[in-house]
Amino acid sequence: MTSYDAVLSDLDGVLRQFDHVAQADIEARYGLPLMKTAFAPERILPATLGQITEAQWVESVALALGGDERARQAVAEFAEVSFWVDEEVRALLAKAQERVPLVLLTNAMDTLEEHLDRLGLTYFADAVVSSARVGLAKPDPRIYELAAQVAGVTLALPVRRRPAGERRGRQGARHDRGPLHRGG
Repeated sequence: MTSYDAVLSDLDGVLRQFDHVAQADIEARYGLPLMKTAFAPERILPATLGQITEAQWVESVALALGGDERARQAVAEFAEVSFWVDEEVRALLAKAQERVPLVLLTNAMDTLEEHLDRLGLTYFADAVVSSARVGLAKPDPRIYELAAQVAGVTLALPVRRRPAGERRGRQGARHDRGPLHRGG
């Protein structure tokens, strides 16, 4: 059995959950492809790399959907969809944290710290590596290496959301097939 020196956990889809039913309802009510438009690489990547703010991202989505009042209202509702902590995952991560450092590693926007505060997670992890703060985003291996460096380790267990279509485990998250090794 492999022993890890740290846990690198994704935030979204692992520890933080969004109301996907509400997102789908907003799309249906407005008849707009919000998910596809909002998360198109040309819009989401600048926000997650810290090149634009969340407010600028919201505006870019509204403009891509036509820029009219209806599009702006739909995007405003979409951006305010509720989110919460998966308490089962929190408990599992807290248990792991009793033995090794826990680093939240997330593709996030400039509002991450506010969201962590709203969730009561500001001081939960030993460290947070945000793509918007470091200018690197997953799956770039350099952000994983940076997270391992922040944790002060050479061997870490990445925990991430499951790919679409993959069966969800009891934990609500999965780990990669192998550990992250950092040289040096």
